[in-house]
Amino acid sequence: MSFFQFFFILRARYKVILASLLVVVLAALGVSLLMSKTYKATASVLINYKGADPVTGLAVPGQLMPGYMATQVDIISSKNVAKQVITDLKLADNQAIYQNFQEATEGKGELADWLADILLNSLDIQPSKESSIIDISFKGANPQFSAIVANAFAEAYLRKNIELKVEPSKKAALYFDEQIKGFREKLQLAQERLSEYQQHKGIVSLDDRMDVERTRLSELSSQVVAAQAQRMEAQSRQRGAVGSGIQDSPDIASNPIIQNLKTEIARAESKFAEISQKYERNHPLYQGSKAEIDNLKAELARQAQSVSANVASNSRILQQRESELQGALAAQKSKLLALNRERDELMMLSREVENAQRVYDVALQRFTNNDIEAQSNQSDVIILNPATAPIKPSSPKVFLNLLIATFVGTLLGIGFALLLELIDRRIRMPEDLYMATKAPVLGVVAKASTKWKVLNSFGGGRPLLK
Repeated sequence: MSFFQFFFILRARYKVILASLLVVVLAALGVSLLMSKTYKATASVLINYKGADPVTGLAVPGQLMPGYMATQVDIISSKNVAKQVITDLKLADNQAIYQNFQEATEGKGELADWLADILLNSLDIQPSKESSIIDISFKGANPQFSAIVANAFAEAYLRKNIELKVEPSKKAALYFDEQIKGFREKLQLAQERLSEYQQHKGIVSLDDRMDVERTRLSELSSQVVAAQAQRMEAQSRQRGAVGSGIQDSPDIASNPIIQNLKTEIARAESKFAEISQKYERNHPLYQGSKAEIDNLKAELARQAQSVSANVASNSRILQQRESELQGALAAQKSKLLALNRERDELMMLSREVENAQRVYDVALQRFTNNDIEAQSNQSDVIILNPATAPIKPSSPKVFLNLLIATFVGTLLGIGFALLLELIDRRIRMPEDLYMATKAPVLGVVAKASTKWKVLNSFGGGRPLLK
């Protein structure tokens, strides 16, 4: 079918098309006028979410939580919120509503659930795609009632939001309260162990005691080194004061008695030399002078032995003193090592106390924060625009219905026209005759020459006779 054939069919069946259009438009107009008017009231809420996990305390922005806005929409459209609206507006106490419930359900089920389903069917929730605003709309026959229900849903959602935020904080506060008891007991036990250890060891200030003991150890080390040097020097002097080299010993040579005796011996020998030149050996002066020298030398030997014994005794004393200092040094080292062990044990006990105190403080801080949040009535939801009673109904939309009816009626009319054409096919132009008979068209009888001139041009290139 060509376009011109379609055009001629529509022109021929225009009455059917107009009738269909008129019927559909009149039907749409009648239905629109007979339909009850519905009013739509909208309340807007703003969600300013700053998430924080009640156990860990970590902040989680709401924008990072997938499906957050969809979750809020589901909360608003939940039965819990709807039942809260029913309770707030006291809809269950209305006798007319109760009678409708009895007639609709024959007394089966719960009135609150039935009412909640009805309210939710008339509720429309639209979250914004680019902001944190949610529009809560309610449709009803009464504009004031629609606004009241929309605002009631916004208020119920706000309270439910507070409840959902406070409830985890309450549970977290209870959890931390139980944990704090255990942490407190651990802290007390660690403090008791530390106190008992300090009392058992008699520790007042371990750091000062360590400083004193280290200083004493350093002093003993210095004294041992000095005693070793003195002992080695005394042993060397002792070896020099024994045997044939006794007279060469510096201790003996520097002794004033030895020096005096040597001076006396030298004087006596000088005197003996003079006497020996004058007298013979048997002379009393000779014998007396010689006896004096012998006595002085014997005294010198006794004094040398005495000094040598003193040197040996001093060496033994220094050696004994060195041994005592070595013992004191070893004891001081052992004492310092014991103090180091005590310090390590004390530090370990102190760290246990510090760790227990730190854990207890953190748990107490978290408990305090959650306890405050559990008692808070602040919400992240703000009613931005409360619903007001609409002036104009949202439905039916007569003009839109008429436009749709016009389009549908036109399509139906065209469909009816084509259907009638298929049932009762007629020749409307030369091309229809040619397609029906497959015979050439020899001529066309025209009512008006101008009209058939136009039709003759639609002959598709076939020769037409006027």
